[in-house]
Amino acid sequence: MTTPTVRPGIAERLSRMIQLPTVSAEIEERGQEPFDGFVTLLAELYPRVHDTLTLERHTDLGLLYRWKGASAERPVVLMAHYDVVPVDESDDWTYPPFEGRVADGSVYGRGALDDKGPLIVVIEAVENLLADGYTPAQDVYLSFGGNEETYGKAAEEIARVMRERGIVPWLVIDEGGAVVTAPLSFVPGRAAMIGVGEKGVLTLRLTARGDGGHASAPPSLTAVGRVARAVNRLTPATFPARTPKGIARMLTVLAAETPGPARFLLKTLGAVRPLTARVFAAMGGEPAAMVRTTVAATMLAGGTAANVLPSQASATVNLRIALGETVEGVAERVRRRIRDPLVVVEIVEGSEPSPESATDNAQFSLIADALAVSHPGVPAVPYVMMAATDSRHFHRYAPAVYRFAPLEMSNAQRASIHGVDESVEIAALESGERFHRALLQRIQ
Repeated sequence: MTTPTVRPGIAERLSRMIQLPTVSAEIEERGQEPFDGFVTLLAELYPRVHDTLTLERHTDLGLLYRWKGASAERPVVLMAHYDVVPVDESDDWTYPPFEGRVADGSVYGRGALDDKGPLIVVIEAVENLLADGYTPAQDVYLSFGGNEETYGKAAEEIARVMRERGIVPWLVIDEGGAVVTAPLSFVPGRAAMIGVGEKGVLTLRLTARGDGGHASAPPSLTAVGRVARAVNRLTPATFPARTPKGIARMLTVLAAETPGPARFLLKTLGAVRPLTARVFAAMGGEPAAMVRTTVAATMLAGGTAANVLPSQASATVNLRIALGETVEGVAERVRRRIRDPLVVVEIVEGSEPSPESATDNAQFSLIADALAVSHPGVPAVPYVMMAATDSRHFHRYAPAVYRFAPLEMSNAQRASIHGVDESVEIAALESGERFHRALLQRIQ
């Protein structure tokens, strides 16, 4: 058996990617140059990919590579995004966020985990397989977007074009879960958390008007007070708790991996979904977010001076919609909960929650088989993602969409995503490359 080709230097290549500040929220200030530079860098770092695969540009920021396989019957789409979120300059990073420092066995910088690290392990696997002369059994598409963090149109356009061409992916894998330790606080061991669905996203604007004037003689309820009261009424209990199938399946799989009394608890929770909903809702935080639509006021506006009553005030509210609910239904429930006809509830932007992908199919088995190569002994565990990904543009017509970045992440690393001192271990990158190489070699 020949030894597979694996190029050294993955850390240095990721470092160079991080050094390009592809901050999609700041593209007007920074310009297109970092994004164009990233595309140029990919061509430099991955010559075999660019010699063999065809590349199409969709919008200014969408990259779609096609690796022609022996068949086009069951195409596979591997996704990632190369834009990153902004950095708060007041935050105290150990190393500058766009330096891409390689130190202590890790690569540090904005995007190391979200999502240039997951992107690099995909394209590294393809480059290495090409070096070995490998041709996949099915067409493989690499879909890389440059504005995922701003809910941009790159991935949406790629999905639209593929659907228009009659290309229905047999399997889609995007960012999402990871290989984690203690997937629940009372569950020991490691697990590969595979997102089988994702919550929807809804942004609402609550607006109230009132009489302006001098702040020395305020009315009983000002525009600011009316909006504040509306926000205060949107408690965590605004939406009912329900356990989606994906969470029940998660608990059942974890039960099989958990010793002692916790096994019985997990098995019971997996079987009795109404009980799970009540227990998780009572726990609050991430468990509660798994079983209900969440609501959070994120921005407030109103007023022009400290001593002037504003004639208008508004609040922006971000909601993550539970599977089984809808944008319109959630907005209407917010209106009923506020109980104030003088507060206008406007839908600013909305995306429906996804369907749930199966776990008893060949696609999920393929992911588990690849994990057995890259992360031996780590079970594939389904769950429902709280955040939105670019893969939502495929889940309306593709039969199997999963959200999983094959990187090991500690709790501290997960907390650093969109935060401070984001980093990824070099060993995790190497395992992630093995996952994608094994997955591509096992496609039938």
